[in-house]
Amino acid sequence: MSDMLQYLPEIFTGTRLLVLLVGTIGGLILGATPGLSPTMAVALLVPFTFHMDPATGLVLLGSVFTSTVAGGSLAAILINIPGAPANIATTFDGYPMAKKGRAQEALYISYLSSLIGGVFGIIIMMFFTPPLAKVAMEFGPSEMFWSAMFGVSVMAGLASGSMIKGLFMGFVGMLLSCIGDDPMYGVTRFVFHESLSGGITVIPALIGIFAIPQILGLVETLDVVLEKTHFKPERGVLRKVIGMLPGLSPQLTLGSIIGAIVGIVPGAGGQIAGLIAYDQNKKFCKNPETLGSGDPRGVATVESSNNAMVGPSLIPMLIMGIPGCPTSAVLMGGLLIHGMFPGPDLFLKHADVTYTFFWAMLFAQITMGLFGLLMSRYSYLVTNVSSLMMIGAVMVLAVFGTYTVSNNFDDVVIMFALGLATYFVRKFGFSAAPLVLGIILGPIVETNLTKGIMIGQSNVGLFSYFCTGTVNLIIIALCVLSVGWSLYAEIKHARTQRAKLAAAATCCQG
Repeated sequence: MSDMLQYLPEIFTGTRLLVLLVGTIGGLILGATPGLSPTMAVALLVPFTFHMDPATGLVLLGSVFTSTVAGGSLAAILINIPGAPANIATTFDGYPMAKKGRAQEALYISYLSSLIGGVFGIIIMMFFTPPLAKVAMEFGPSEMFWSAMFGVSVMAGLASGSMIKGLFMGFVGMLLSCIGDDPMYGVTRFVFHESLSGGITVIPALIGIFAIPQILGLVETLDVVLEKTHFKPERGVLRKVIGMLPGLSPQLTLGSIIGAIVGIVPGAGGQIAGLIAYDQNKKFCKNPETLGSGDPRGVATVESSNNAMVGPSLIPMLIMGIPGCPTSAVLMGGLLIHGMFPGPDLFLKHADVTYTFFWAMLFAQITMGLFGLLMSRYSYLVTNVSSLMMIGAVMVLAVFGTYTVSNNFDDVVIMFALGLATYFVRKFGFSAAPLVLGIILGPIVETNLTKGIMIGQSNVGLFSYFCTGTVNLIIIALCVLSVGWSLYAEIKHARTQRAKLAAAATCCQG
């Protein structure tokens, strides 16, 4: 700790402090823009850090990473479109709160939860990097496969009241993720149109699945949706939300812990952390039936988890060069262009840069929370435009955000196709969240299953490789528990509905 403290003053030099403030505010704005993900924002800024000293460059990238994850909640709450993949589950309760006239409250809860979870994650990164890195090193293909399968089991709980529909949409997403070239053998699969030759990537899928149905919904309802989400800043709301925090402490604790754990696992990300945390909160909290209808507990759980993921996701990258999430993979480029390589040398030869970066991440979380609360008060301006202007703006952002991922118009075609399909299936009660999770997890499941089969067949056998070992057995047990609990919840929900119908029928007869 003494080694770390001696580099604390480095963050308060004029240039670095200015870079931190600009990066944080800019990241909040970028995060609130649908389609402009944290990964994209950091990737766009990496070339600019080449002319900065290494510490200042990492301060910029780290502050943007931190604030874009939190900033995405604004769009998720106000217009039901996640500003970033990490904010998918924020829409479940954030947008219903906004429709009830509680948008300002939802935004305050979001940024305070982001602050609490984010600070927790950064503290984990600062103080527990060496021991937690050893845990991450234990994850081979079999452990990664079962971790992804645990995510698959979560799909059952994401479609409220319909486990079968949730699993179906999840497996459709996994099937869609197989389109394109095989990641191991390079064989082309399911390419029945030339637009699919590059496969389906997360950002076009995310924008299409969430933005296009929202645009079509605005066309259907015209000003109705915007009138429901309209608000003006009120006095006393922040004080009220701060008073709610002790009651939300179970959700903040659960979200922060799950976010930190998911962040450490290489290849995961904020979207998985948020969805898993939401699912677990739904299973263990009191009165879970209110989740999905504008419950502050849902917003607090998701936003604390996706920001708690940020710090721990950098642990395997800094120690082993294995990114904990896509954005940390891009951030690693900020290290490499300055000739700094992940590993022990970062803490020996480049301790000044590494520990300055750690302090910058901590202060970026605090700055993000303060500016996020300030921005929440005036974000009502987003809803003061007409439905037609909102439709045009969201359409432009959707196309721009999709196209700039790889400068490929085929992604725009895929985005519209997925959006139209999602719009129609949602009318039959199918949820979009399991579909997105399936697209995210599909490549992780396939790649690690293929690697595991190769290793198992050439070594101890498939069963021994996949079904033995402490880590494997723990994750398998979690998968079974998750599916079993979802099945129990489904049966309980069905019994409750039958009891309500019976009571209503008895009342009518009486």
